[in-house]
Amino acid sequence: MFKISIIEAPTEQKMVVEGTLTKPWVAELRKTWRESSELPEGHKRVIDLANVTLIDDEGEEAILDLMREGAAFCCSGVLTKHVVKRIAQKHRALTNRALDQACSKDR
Repeated sequence: MFKISIIEAPTEQKMVVEGTLTKPWVAELRKTWRESSELPEGHKRVIDLANVTLIDDEGEEAILDLMREGAAFCCSGVLTKHVVKRIAQKHRALTNRALDQACSKDR
């Protein structure tokens, strides 16, 4: 089972994901992200993973890519929180490494 609902609010757009974020459904999440409406400056795009029951390797890669594109995430449950925190740490490490490389080329 997999379902995505989009909720528009005055300052954010929330994509509520339910079910398993696994290989067959990752493409649907990416497609929905791409096709969702452009937001005015200052608005957030949030992906709610509170009702996700399983995230496989491809799901984790999709989360990392969406973080790179500016998505914020909310979730509940110990395992889902752990997975998202681990991906966020990886995102920060990749960002810092890219910044370090760019700065070393400027010297």
